[in-house]
Amino acid sequence: MNKPFSDLVIIELAGVLAGPSVGLFFTELGAKVIKIENPKTQGDVTRSWKSPLENKEGSTSAYYWSVNAGKEILFLDLTLTKDLETFYMLVKTADVLISNYKLGDDVKLKVDYDTLSQINPTLIYASINGFGHDSPRTAYDLILQAESGFMFMNGEKNAKPLKMPVALIDLLAGHQLKEAVLIALLKKYKTQLGSCISVSLFDSALASLANQATNWLIAHHLPTAQGSLHPNIAPYGELFLTQDQHQITFAIGSNSQFKNLCMILEIDLFENEQFKSNQQRVANRDELHLLLNEKISQFFFDDLFKLCLKNEVPIGKIRNLKEVFELPEAQQMLHHFTNNQISLTSVKSIAFQFLK
Repeated sequence: MNKPFSDLVIIELAGVLAGPSVGLFFTELGAKVIKIENPKTQGDVTRSWKSPLENKEGSTSAYYWSVNAGKEILFLDLTLTKDLETFYMLVKTADVLISNYKLGDDVKLKVDYDTLSQINPTLIYASINGFGHDSPRTAYDLILQAESGFMFMNGEKNAKPLKMPVALIDLLAGHQLKEAVLIALLKKYKTQLGSCISVSLFDSALASLANQATNWLIAHHLPTAQGSLHPNIAPYGELFLTQDQHQITFAIGSNSQFKNLCMILEIDLFENEQFKSNQQRVANRDELHLLLNEKISQFFFDDLFKLCLKNEVPIGKIRNLKEVFELPEAQQMLHHFTNNQISLTSVKSIAFQFLK
């Protein structure tokens, strides 16, 4: 089961992050993914999205490799008859095609579902768009974070709206398209029929608002920016500083977890009427934060961390990426990549190639 899709051929006409993340998923699970790039535009635009530390002479960015490693890259100008015919030959034997064209561009290039399904009736045509099939808007993740309420809710209280540090809406839409492709593959295996499926970034964003959406739709509570704090749980997201200056946070989701935290800190708060239930803790979270912080500041991080793990209290240290990839769990994940995926050695060689 390490390579369950080794018999699949997937064509990727998508660029940037959302669509290519779907192609990467199938690449990692054994599929042959052929990424088509336009030579007139020097390929996927993310090839040029280099950070200041990357080698200026290199042709490709680290960003590009985050979702395109392991794919077969083919440069075709689909406005040329010769290249379009080459593309159609690939479509004949393909199982899935991934695209993210703006409104009407797929028809102009003759790579729309109606055209390609005539060439291959069993083709699964999977597309991502910004605001739905009928919208001409160019949709970058930032715009979707702004339009879907994420930026309004994100950031510290009374501060400016803040986007998340990764293109989260792109990634969420990619996950939803993966699910749709998997359902379409199941249908194809049962019926030998193709499908036309699509996901919009806006729909994915709204669907991912989850409890924040229902807080508004059901309770008419308008979520606003409140940093890392959870609107329904406390203590959850508050930041604390240990004696040795490590910044930590807790995700206390039950009374038993809060009781155990109080036991660890040797602070008698669980029987206090202000903090006895979660709803009361949310209502009095500022005072609760002050009381907990006073105790936590007396602990060294390693000691507190071990006590929390032993007593099943969810604790997390605020880590930078250097610290993240030093964690044993992260090292294990990197080492699990096989030869047909990005091995740890490949990761290091890519980094060496594109960094100064």
